[in-house]
Amino acid sequence: MTNLFNLSGKTALITGGTHGLGLAMAEGLASAGAELIITSTTPSKLEEALIYFHSKNYKATGYIFDVTDEKEAAKQIEIIEEKHHKIDILVNNAGIIKRVLAVDMPVEDFRKVIDVDLVGPFIMAQLVVKGMIERKAGKIINICSMMSELGRENVSAYASAKGGLKMLTKSLATEWAKHNIQVNGIGPGYFATAQTAPIRVDGNPFNEFIISRTPEGRWGNPEDLAGTAIFLASEASNFINGQIIYVDGGILATLGKASNE
Repeated sequence: MTNLFNLSGKTALITGGTHGLGLAMAEGLASAGAELIITSTTPSKLEEALIYFHSKNYKATGYIFDVTDEKEAAKQIEIIEEKHHKIDILVNNAGIIKRVLAVDMPVEDFRKVIDVDLVGPFIMAQLVVKGMIERKAGKIINICSMMSELGRENVSAYASAKGGLKMLTKSLATEWAKHNIQVNGIGPGYFATAQTAPIRVDGNPFNEFIISRTPEGRWGNPEDLAGTAIFLASEASNFINGQIIYVDGGILATLGKASNE
């Protein structure tokens, strides 16, 4: 049964896999045997990530390019496929968020978030899937969000992009399933990362809100995503397509606690 989750001989491309959740998912895939290809727009972060992966004896290579630049992305994918021969797994993780109330948000910023969080995954999937179609096999994992399902103040662009990414996932799965390609998504809940560190201190109202709102009563740890990433990248998920798995400690399953509990 464990062979179902074995990724030995597979090559996984993870966009934005240099830190946080992206790094944790990349490490999970590597622990299951996959060779890693990491992309970033920041050379220093890429170098740090590669040093970390190599310290774990994982096979990892890095490339610098912007996933929203279709011409440069196409050039880099051609180089990657020539050097590594194939891309078996694509994890569309690169993303940004701008926390601004909709009434105040510049349209330019709204477009930027859509470009990175929605158009970027489309560009990468379109480029990588050509080789997958030829081989009649492939796994594409889009990193969605609870904001693919819920709205919240000051994240209108992010929620719009992640909602769109959910539907892109379903559409691509429908189109490419006949080629034995599975396109699914992961929707992380609230996780303990460097970005959330300032608001995870005791006494912070948002920290208390998240803990009380989450049935498991805690923030997620980045490594909590590794198992889901391995599952969706492996043969264990061969008949699962167009689905979003929410790794959120149960938030989306509940209305929350009553105030008198």
